[in-house]
Amino acid sequence: MSSHRVLRPSPETVHWGYFDATIPPRLTVDPGDTVTVDTVSGGLVEVADTSIMRPDHREIVETLKPVLGPHILTGPIEVRGAEPGDTLEVRIKTIELSVDWGWNVIRPLKGTLPEDFPAFQRRIIPIDRKAKTATLPWGPTLPLRPFFGILATAPRREYGTISSIEPREFGGNIDNKELVPGSSLFLPVFVPGANFSAGDGHAVQGDGEVCLTALETCLTGTFELILHKGTKLAFPRAVTPTHYIAMGMDPDLDDAAKQALRDMIAWLAQLKGWTPEEAYVFCSLACDLHVTQLVDGNKGVHAMVSRDLLD
Repeated sequence: MSSHRVLRPSPETVHWGYFDATIPPRLTVDPGDTVTVDTVSGGLVEVADTSIMRPDHREIVETLKPVLGPHILTGPIEVRGAEPGDTLEVRIKTIELSVDWGWNVIRPLKGTLPEDFPAFQRRIIPIDRKAKTATLPWGPTLPLRPFFGILATAPRREYGTISSIEPREFGGNIDNKELVPGSSLFLPVFVPGANFSAGDGHAVQGDGEVCLTALETCLTGTFELILHKGTKLAFPRAVTPTHYIAMGMDPDLDDAAKQALRDMIAWLAQLKGWTPEEAYVFCSLACDLHVTQLVDGNKGVHAMVSRDLLD
């Protein structure tokens, strides 16, 4: 019988800015268990004012220092029985805003247009959690669509300690705004236990995430962790309430697009029994390629096919 566990952020249960296969699990669950993972976002550089932080958030930024990247990640969570070559399905049950503010920064030499915007800028933007909106200081009110920028299994051991910035085959900083409640993200497993982590909460983001950051905020997510034995994946895939999504990640945007398209063609052949040529033609007629993000070293492209056409 499955159980429901909770993992809250603290200096003992987060890793800040990095992934490493040797990080010990903060929680161990069985396949099929549901876990509520509470996450916080932003350090002193990004938020500056610790008085607006939750006490657990403040304790983390006053106790720990970021390593390589800026993301505060809750986890890892070990899934008993997971082994390299398996796939971890992360079923996203709920996503809740947990603070009344978010932040956005522009960093020198970062973002899509660093030559046009060379100076550091920080903005703290109020969030109306009840209305699920945020009003920008210059006028527009945006409806919020919260999602986690980072959902990840542990990387390969041979990678050692790596930054949380670049999305890779284990997931990580995917920044895919389609991963809303009701979606399943399928992640390759590279270490025993899978070692799942979550963080980088986004209240709202446009495809591209062009200035470097979304409206970054603290989120609490509830996930059902399903283990698929021996179903090796090369890269993450997702099934949302409306679409099948294959993903590509590469420093070259063209190569990221090719990667996403190739994986979608392989997936369609698996799902429908089509030849690769048939799947390729179908994609030209019915698959949309979206730029996930342009700003995280490995650029992202996601290929989307409507479930109405396949189910």
